[in-house]
Amino acid sequence: MAIVAGGALSLSCAVSGYFAGTAFADSGPATVAGTPCTAAARACVDLGAKKAWLIQNGKVVRGPVPIAAGGDGEETPTGDSFRVYRKDKDHKSEEFKLPNGKPAPMPWSVFFEDGGIAFHAGDPNKASAGCIHLNLADAQAFFNNLQIGDHVEVKDGSDSGDSDNSDSDDSDHNDDNNNDDDN
Repeated sequence: MAIVAGGALSLSCAVSGYFAGTAFADSGPATVAGTPCTAAARACVDLGAKKAWLIQNGKVVRGPVPIAAGGDGEETPTGDSFRVYRKDKDHKSEEFKLPNGKPAPMPWSVFFEDGGIAFHAGDPNKASAGCIHLNLADAQAFFNNLQIGDHVEVKDGSDSGDSDNSDSDDSDHNDDNNNDDDN
């Protein structure tokens, strides 16, 4: 009987050691180099750094690119589980109107969160109403690369380590489709 008890004790220690070792070894999914996002993401946004990336197979394929996100009271939602659910190359916002009353254009829209939150062409130096503004070329690239169902991660940037986020270097990233009333 002592042999069985000793064997059970040995097995118990071995199993406990295994689980303790795996618990300490797994600190969560690794981030894609140069981004705050995991390899599961196809699009990554760092709100604090005002940058975005396209990712494929765990590698950056475009970016970082300059962005603008939601302003005070209209913050862009953060999270790790957004999915692209709609794309509209020539989207017009029914919520936001131009001074002439017509719907505001949101070209190259890639919607990833309820409430109309999308990547789209807009001024990457001007806060949005929650969307992610990209310059025209970047908006086209995001539209062409992202597919329905693709994973989007939006990080708040508080742990990105990128503390110099001045807007002064992004003035050359404007496009001709900017307006003051789009999302």
